Amino acid sequence: MKIRRVVTGIDADGKSTFLEDGPPPRTDDFASVPGFSSTLVWATPPTPKVGIGGGSDPTPRVESFVPETGATRLMIVTFPPDAVMMAADFDPAAAGLEYVEKVPGLAQTFEMDNPGMHTTNSVDYDMVLDGEIWLELDDGREVKLQRHDVAIQNGTRHAWRNKGTKPATMLFVLIGAHREA
Repeated sequence: MKIRRVVTGIDADGKSTFLEDGPPPRTDDFASVPGFSSTLVWATPPTPKVGIGGGSDPTPRVESFVPETGATRLMIVTFPPDAVMMAADFDPAAAGLEYVEKVPGLAQTFEMDNPGMHTTNSVDYDMVLDGEIWLELDDGREVKLQRHDVAIQNGTRHAWRNKGTKPATMLFVLIGAHREA
């Protein structure tokens, strides 16, 4: 997936400036899940500061794609059709290891007995940029989302299912939240 990221900031004279213009540093096309791609575009700590200077891009240092309370993550993900995971040569163990390596923190939220289902302590703004995808919740409840549809996830257990024949690309903004007991 080719994403261009333009980052602005404030220079030493207090003027707006372009700090970066190019690809995000954390883009991964998965080898074990053909067509699956993940890009961590940006991240903020729980108390972000404006006017960041050059060399302070937080994305390379992110240890978990699931943000802590108050922090954020901006991700773009391309989901291949579910048929990719049903292919005879698909290796779920290799895919699992690749998820742990390339989307740390998020991979650990996935349920072993129900592939794709997961829950995060975050409020997520999810937008379909291209294609169509199904949002599945508990008990098999689901809704089909198409280009430019938006889902707001409030820490719910869910999975993304691409039942079509073409990839679906989504933009996710995750905001770390505290889960009520």
